[in-house]
Amino acid sequence: MRFFIGDKEKKLVNRLHDGDKTAMQDFYALYADYIASVGARYIDNDDDLKDLMQDCMVKMITSIGQFDYRGPGSLQAWVTRIMVNVSLSFLKQKRTEAFVALDTDLPDEPDNGYPPLDEIPPDVIHQMVRELPTGYRTVFNLFVFEDKSHQEIAQLLGIKRDSSASQLHRAKNMLAKKIEQYNKNNATR
Repeated sequence: MRFFIGDKEKKLVNRLHDGDKTAMQDFYALYADYIASVGARYIDNDDDLKDLMQDCMVKMITSIGQFDYRGPGSLQAWVTRIMVNVSLSFLKQKRTEAFVALDTDLPDEPDNGYPPLDEIPPDVIHQMVRELPTGYRTVFNLFVFEDKSHQEIAQLLGIKRDSSASQLHRAKNMLAKKIEQYNKNNATR
C-alpha cells in the first residue's frame, strides 16, 4: 500500500524536511491508519496501541530530518520500521509476561496443512493474528511481514533460534485451527 509514488512522495519528504506544518498534518493524515495497522499486528491492547502510535508519530516527526529519501516506497518502509521497533521495545519492557513461553520447549504439534483462506475477509484474518499469544504473534509477524530469519528474530527478542522456529510453527497451527473453525461456522451461512 503506497500512499505516494515518485515525485509526490519526494515532495512530501522535502516539505517535512523544511518544517512545513501542513506537511506534518498531511503526513499524519496519510500514515496514521497504516501505522495503526502495523502496530496492531504486534500489540493486542487498543489502549497500548494508541499510546504507541503517539510515541511513534512523535519519533517520526522529530527524526524526519535524518530520513534520507531513497525512492518510491522508502518513506513507507521507514514508517513501518519505526512502528515495528516501537512495538518491539514495548513488548521487551513487558517481557516477563509477554515472552514467558518463548524459551519453553514444548512438544511440537503436527503440521496438518493449512485450510483455505479464500472466503475469509482480511480484517477477520487480522483479528485472528491479534488473538495469538504475544510470543507467537510477535514471531509470526516478524517472520511473515518483516521477512526476518529465525536468527534475526532470536537476536531481536533475546531468545534461542530454535524457540523462534517453534513459536512460528505453533502460531501457524493455532491460526490454522482458527481458520478451520471460522470456515466451519460460516459454511452453513
